Amino acid sequence: MGDPQEPAVPLLIACALGIEKFALRAGDRRRGSGATVLRTGMGPANAGRAVRAACGTEPFREAAVVASGFCAGLAPGMHPGDLVVVEEARLGGVSTSCTDTDLLVKAVARAVPGHTVHRGPLTGVDHVVRGHERAELLAAGAIAADMESAATLNSAMETGPRPVAAVRVVVDAPEHELVRIGTLRGGISAFRVLRSVMPAFLEWHRSLLLPRR
Repeated sequence: MGDPQEPAVPLLIACALGIEKFALRAGDRRRGSGATVLRTGMGPANAGRAVRAACGTEPFREAAVVASGFCAGLAPGMHPGDLVVVEEARLGGVSTSCTDTDLLVKAVARAVPGHTVHRGPLTGVDHVVRGHERAELLAAGAIAADMESAATLNSAMETGPRPVAAVRVVVDAPEHELVRIGTLRGGISAFRVLRSVMPAFLEWHRSLLLPRR
């Protein structure tokens, strides 16, 4: 028989890049955690296709799904290595609300102490955003943008109701854009933070066992 403390559904963590998958798997130090890291490839089309395929087959038909990896921070004052707990992911007029974000914010803060944790809406894009476009997305209400999170969560929900979440690590921000000097330092910082956040996903996953009020 299985461990009664383990969630009844598996955990699927989707990311786009090989370096993101490497960081996430390196952070999963607990054997038998129940987490599977799926590399989807870059862009909303690849993310949607990979997640629909995974969630349409066993053992992930009812899996909890987390979108993770790097993102662009849109708000002034954000820095590389900051974390974004997504409350709502938007893409092309479709919006997916995330599950238990209050708990996830606390879990992320415990997993990566000393790093700023932001929470709010994320918008999906199909290219790297800079300058003027970044400001427009912020004015529309989003605090972060990336190419895969919204497509991942929307596609997961298309295959059936399930818990979903998204946590991204800021790799570039208004004062720290990818094209500027210091990008390498920001990338290393973001990698280290992403490697540390896995325990928060596992805590959120375990919380799915708790009775809903």
